[in-house]
Amino acid sequence: MTPPTDRTPKDKDRRYWLDDPRNVSKVFWTLCLICLLLFAADALYDKKVHFAFEAWFGFFGIFGFVACVGLVLAAKELRRVLKRDEDYYDR
Repeated sequence: MTPPTDRTPKDKDRRYWLDDPRNVSKVFWTLCLICLLLFAADALYDKKVHFAFEAWFGFFGIFGFVACVGLVLAAKELRRVLKRDEDYYDR
């Protein structure tokens, strides 16, 4: 028996823009290019810093990336602690 879906029969045949892997690739590489341009733009303005490490080239971009990766890894570990069985509320 198949599980019910939210899609109507006419939606099953419909293809969306991101269903094509080429379009997903375009979005990915466009985001990479934007990130690279923003990283390079760090050299184009004068920084008013409070601490010496804030003046390093690309510091805030690198810090944001490392912080994001750290949050994802922390969330994966936190899931192990907070995860409950599927029938947790049925007991």
